[in-house]
Amino acid sequence: GIKLMNIVTIGINHRTAPLEVREKLWFSAEEMRTTLPLIRERWFSECFMVSTCNRTEIYGIPSISNGNLPAVESLGQFLIDAKSAEGHVSRNHLYSLHSASAVNHLFRVASGIDSMVLGDVQILSQLKEGFNLAQEKKTIGIFLNRLVQSAYRVGKRVRTESRIGEGAISISYAAVELASKIFENLSKKSALLVGAGETGELTARHLTGKGIGKLLITNRTRSKAQDLIASLGGSVADFDQLTNTMTEVDIVITSVESPQPIVTASQLSDVMKRRSNKPLFIIDIGVPRNVEPSANAIENLFLHDLDALLGIVDQNLEKRKSEIPTVNAIILEELKEFYAWYSSLEVNPTIADLHAHFEQIRQGEIAKHVNRFSSANDKELLELVTKRIVHKLLHVPTTMLKNGHEEPDEVKRKRIHILRTLFGLNKDATKHS
Repeated sequence: GIKLMNIVTIGINHRTAPLEVREKLWFSAEEMRTTLPLIRERWFSECFMVSTCNRTEIYGIPSISNGNLPAVESLGQFLIDAKSAEGHVSRNHLYSLHSASAVNHLFRVASGIDSMVLGDVQILSQLKEGFNLAQEKKTIGIFLNRLVQSAYRVGKRVRTESRIGEGAISISYAAVELASKIFENLSKKSALLVGAGETGELTARHLTGKGIGKLLITNRTRSKAQDLIASLGGSVADFDQLTNTMTEVDIVITSVESPQPIVTASQLSDVMKRRSNKPLFIIDIGVPRNVEPSANAIENLFLHDLDALLGIVDQNLEKRKSEIPTVNAIILEELKEFYAWYSSLEVNPTIADLHAHFEQIRQGEIAKHVNRFSSANDKELLELVTKRIVHKLLHVPTTMLKNGHEEPDEVKRKRIHILRTLFGLNKDATKHS
């Protein structure tokens, strides 16, 4: 049977705490650099941290000197104190997982199915950041190193073998996806973005990412539009020349906070005449709506509102959800793989592998030279002598491996890991799964 791995995760995430609580436990890279060695010193033989706007988690192998698993009480309190978050974060915002559950959790995080946005692919680079920091501070050892490599593999496989990251599930991205469905080739088209707020900015970034030919941005406060153009390229249009600008573009995306529509149906019917009825696509993501809904009746004017986009988002979310079983299957395979490696660090399989390794070399050499020995007697002697040499060579290492009874598990496993690496036994590590 598999010995349960002595690994712990303690954390807070979007499921256990609202943003205003989570952000109190957010650690910058600098803060992680100071915190990691302290945590390691008190609780772990190796550890690393991940901190994003949706989660802060610590993964660690409890150190032998403590013998006890770091409880949420002590380590959780330490995190709360480190960030002076007493009174904001309470213990019940924190969770702790052990052994297989902790490993499974990390794999779920790496795959994007534990994210707030299902299938979020950014999490993998945030994991790498945390891991690189821990390597820099030398708080990572062989177990977590192997664990994180497995987590990366989960993340990469999920991206290539499943479609959980596909399809827009944000309003701003859905708007751009819709625009690119309407026009096959965006590079020959021009777009006007009305409103440079948060949604507007995201939409503009997505449009640039999809290679829009020409981007115009207009905003009541002109400086906001200028700031956005400065970082994205394109040009600023006059807000009071709105209908004039609309005559010259293919796509208009509006995202303005305004109690009443900023463009009326009659203005738009005028715009269409001036365009000599060349099609105009308007995507209205304002709340309340920025474009008078009756404009949809105008010929060659195609108006999509927030509800249409939410429909797309819902459909895409359903598609992503249907990919969860595929992702779970990948996670299960990698869990088995990781545990096969971990169990190969047991004494008996290693002794068997070591003996098999030497025996293979012995037989190979005999096969090469056996023809030089003519009589059956000599051949028998050859067998006997070479077997004895192998046996004697392996006697002390075998005894030493078997004798570590009073030693803690992690120490034994570490030694076995080194031995397996020295003799190149690792490529056979999955035989015992």
